[in-house]
Amino acid sequence: MSKFEIYADEVGTYKFRLRARNGQVVAVSQSYRSKEGCLKGIRSVKSNAADARIVILSEETKKY
Repeated sequence: MSKFEIYADEVGTYKFRLRARNGQVVAVSQSYRSKEGCLKGIRSVKSNAADARIVILSEETKKY
């Protein structure tokens, strides 16, 4: 089963990472000042990601 992990980083802020079923990290969050803020971030991802569209960004062609 996939899971969100909350951890304190090296500067004392909180982040979460999303692990796939196989244990691989598939996403890492921004930094949050509080654990509660981090939990809110997880809730936001869970509620908004299900219907999020996929956009592929590509480099502009360089003109010489």
